[in-house]
Amino acid sequence: MKTAARTLRLLTLLQSRRDWAGRELAERLGVSTRTIRSDVERLRGLGYPVHASPGTAGGYRLGAGTRLPPLLLDDDEAVAVAIGLRTAAGGSVAGLEETSVRALAKLEQLLPARLRHRVNTLQSYTVPVPDDIPTVNALALATIAGACRDHERLRFDYVTHGRTPSVRTVEPHRLAYMGRRWYLEAWDTGKRDWRTFRVDRIELHPPTGRRFVPRDPPEGDLASRLARGVGQATWRYRTRVKVHAPAAVAGARLPASIPVEPIDEHTCAVDVGSDTPHMLAVYLGMLDADFEVREPPELVDHLRRLMGRYDRATSGGVAAPPAAPANGACESS
Repeated sequence: MKTAARTLRLLTLLQSRRDWAGRELAERLGVSTRTIRSDVERLRGLGYPVHASPGTAGGYRLGAGTRLPPLLLDDDEAVAVAIGLRTAAGGSVAGLEETSVRALAKLEQLLPARLRHRVNTLQSYTVPVPDDIPTVNALALATIAGACRDHERLRFDYVTHGRTPSVRTVEPHRLAYMGRRWYLEAWDTGKRDWRTFRVDRIELHPPTGRRFVPRDPPEGDLASRLARGVGQATWRYRTRVKVHAPAAVAGARLPASIPVEPIDEHTCAVDVGSDTPHMLAVYLGMLDADFEVREPPELVDHLRRLMGRYDRATSGGVAAPPAAPANGACESS
């Protein structure tokens, strides 16, 4: 491995976790511990503050610097950063729009023509869709990410979906970005269970620096686990329906975040939720199969109204709209 590539790989390893033993770094890079010491000095010369602790149990840690060192990016990383800056300029994280534009202008000046073309091609054929999704504080996001990395407890004020305020102390595990919202998966020390929090509803307290030993996360795929946690935390209406179709068929017709459990080879159970009964009905309509539903009552009532509406639509029995009052008179509400 060439020196420049090895130095870049060493920097990547140092950034991936808090502490590294010199012997472990040498094994990862296939070099001697003496070479690691030389590469560490090279990083220091570039402006990266790498702290070393002596002794047999010693190691290396990447610290915070007093100046911004040069960025060492390969082609794919440079393109990813440029695309990320353009996305951030669209405004998903509060306060980053103008800063992202300035950083993007500097980066694109340094990109070779071939990479600039890749970035511009993607941007030219991408249309941003405006929405009213809440933004998150960039500093809070960085603080939470750092606490996940360094295994430091967080304490914050939190407002639930039902507008109930609380104070939480958690052991942060991972951040996730789903549906244009940021979420934190963490062990809630008060509830003594895993919980999922919306970051835009978090108001951080001053950090205490209290460390913790990471717990084993719940079993299962992280993305699916977070999707279920997000749904349970934010849905106003939920239903579990029996669907007269195989689980594989029903699952293929629904978003991947909706759990589908087989009952037998011909039927399955679907857990689905939404903020409105109307959206629940949309999901059930996507099944294109018979199903049985008992609750919530708001969904049952909505499905009955839909049944009447569709019957009128196909039988020609749709009522005409009421005539407007004469002489400009107003009807009372």
